[in-house]
Amino acid sequence: MLSNRRGQRVPNVTFRTRQNNQWVNITTDDLFADKTVVVFSLPGAFTPTCSSTHLPGYNQLANVFKENGVDDIVCISVNDAFVMNEWAKDQEASNIILIPDGNGEFTEGMGMLVDKSDLGFGKRSWRYSMLVKDGVIDNMFIEPEEPGDPFKVSDAETMLRYINPQAVKPKLVSLFAKVGCPYCARAKALLKEHGLNYEEIVLGKDVTTHSLKAVTGATTVPQVFIDGQLIGGSEALAAYFGES
Repeated sequence: MLSNRRGQRVPNVTFRTRQNNQWVNITTDDLFADKTVVVFSLPGAFTPTCSSTHLPGYNQLANVFKENGVDDIVCISVNDAFVMNEWAKDQEASNIILIPDGNGEFTEGMGMLVDKSDLGFGKRSWRYSMLVKDGVIDNMFIEPEEPGDPFKVSDAETMLRYINPQAVKPKLVSLFAKVGCPYCARAKALLKEHGLNYEEIVLGKDVTTHSLKAVTGATTVPQVFIDGQLIGGSEALAAYFGES
């Protein structure tokens, strides 16, 4: 039975990390002392749910967490420093501190070290998240002990609802664009002016004109979506923002 350690201090551990091709020791005091920190822990870097949903969710909501009193967001996994660094690059996870718990010491101290030898993983972390204030666990969200890799309560949105149920989440924006397109440049500038981050989908690289037309009904770029709604090109985007 995995126990909730709410009200207890986090384990006292020194993590071996790699920064600028040098070994750098980071202690739990470095991570948690005098800070409010969101932690999420998962079975492994580059694994499907961890890469597609768990880490991206926290990365995307990082600014909202910080607006609601969170100093840092930390991801801990029983992987070595080299793997965690490469995963951070692959995920473009600039808003997350990825910490390698290579020997599983922190995870074992949390009571979350589990045997995944059936998958060839050896000892790994059970999936969970927690809010830590000055080294003390304020609350934990532990995935249910059931077969497979449940992902029901340790996600970013559950944690954000706990911290502030009224927190305003950022709009989700996707932009179909083409290299060298001046109208695309205008659309990007408008989005930045209004504080909206966007994911760019490049015509000719990420998608073809066929897919562009199938999704948007148009063959020209830019095409902007905001929260699932097709806004259209740069002029339509300006009108959306109330500009001429």
